[in-house]
Amino acid sequence: MPTRTRRTGRIPIALLVPATLGMVFLVLPLVGLLVRTPWSTLPQRLTEPGVLTALRLSVQTASLATLLCLVLGIPLAWLLARVSFPGRRVVRALITVPLVLPPVVGGVALLLVFGRRGLVGSWLDSTFGITVPFTTTAVVLAEAFVAMPFLIIAVEGALRGADTRYEEAAATLGAGRWTTFTHVTLPLVAPGIAAGAVLCWARALGEFGATITFAGNYPGRTQTMPLAVYLALETDLEAAIVLSLILLTVSVVILACLRDRWISSP
Repeated sequence: MPTRTRRTGRIPIALLVPATLGMVFLVLPLVGLLVRTPWSTLPQRLTEPGVLTALRLSVQTASLATLLCLVLGIPLAWLLARVSFPGRRVVRALITVPLVLPPVVGGVALLLVFGRRGLVGSWLDSTFGITVPFTTTAVVLAEAFVAMPFLIIAVEGALRGADTRYEEAAATLGAGRWTTFTHVTLPLVAPGIAAGAVLCWARALGEFGATITFAGNYPGRTQTMPLAVYLALETDLEAAIVLSLILLTVSVVILACLRDRWISSP
């Protein structure tokens, strides 16, 4: 089978100029952050109790939110990819709404559902005495709400690209649907699940709007790294820069870990 050769030649100026400007526009703010970082006092600032507390809380809540997204999102992605039912396009559109919905609006919506007078929150409060808003649980729910679409899109794409003949072969050999799903389907789409989980975790780590609206900004309980950056901007610019540098480093590491083989079709 003949291989396809890549054509090389002069790059059109009409494409080179806007491409260069776009790269500068995206990279220059990051360079500015690195230039203004107080490198001399960076070790001391990284070990401050407030920074470590916010970082620990962010990692914990983002991990729990990702776990929740995996438990709920993988079956939902499978349903969208493998089952044809009326209104599937509407369901897919509703699932992806958090991608374009302003996070603050998402926080307000969560508050109206899980607040003390909300659709579910009033029942939780009156029946079990559970209050969700302005707690660490609220942080996890807010992060899961905005991050789950990333996982669902990645897993659904992997499921659509997977070869269904392996599942059909397992079924003909007597494997049940659950056995086929756990022993054949999940291993086939494991790279897509991994990529979606990483993107989901990164989005949860950087969540701000829904978190501050639904969970508040209480140090040690709901103050995650993005909220700590927002608070530090009002009092200590260098502290805000250090916190931003941590989030930038985590983002770069995550993108470096998302290799092409993770997001390629099985």
